[in-house]
Amino acid sequence: MSMNLEGGCLCGRVRFEISGPLRVVTHCHCSTCRKAAGAAFVTWLTVRPEHFRWTAGKPASFRSSPSVRRGFCPTCGTSLSYQRDGLRDEIDVTAATLDDPEAVRPQDHIWWPSRLSWVVPGDGLPRLDADHSAHGYPKA
Repeated sequence: MSMNLEGGCLCGRVRFEISGPLRVVTHCHCSTCRKAAGAAFVTWLTVRPEHFRWTAGKPASFRSSPSVRRGFCPTCGTSLSYQRDGLRDEIDVTAATLDDPEAVRPQDHIWWPSRLSWVVPGDGLPRLDADHSAHGYPKA
């Protein structure tokens, strides 16, 4: 399904646009996403880079591991993006930073064994033991 979505950080300095199909919308329970966002889990939407662009400002970034770069607003600190070196054909964007987060629906949970024990969603979504590079992407 092709999407036209816009979003940005809390202070509005960094903005983005998505103009193409999403590969997946997923809840990530890995410990590095939790630490980077200061949240129990992070909901990401995955899109090909050719369907994504920064429209205002530019995020700062840091390496949270040797092969992962995370983008965030240099002014307000909002977590915005995730890119893994080995997966150059995709960028992950935090779903909660969309202007209309209700426009997307999560399809599954990844890194489920790493979740906090008190996170017990009753959403009925698939619970994967790793990420989509290991399990494949849901069929559209």
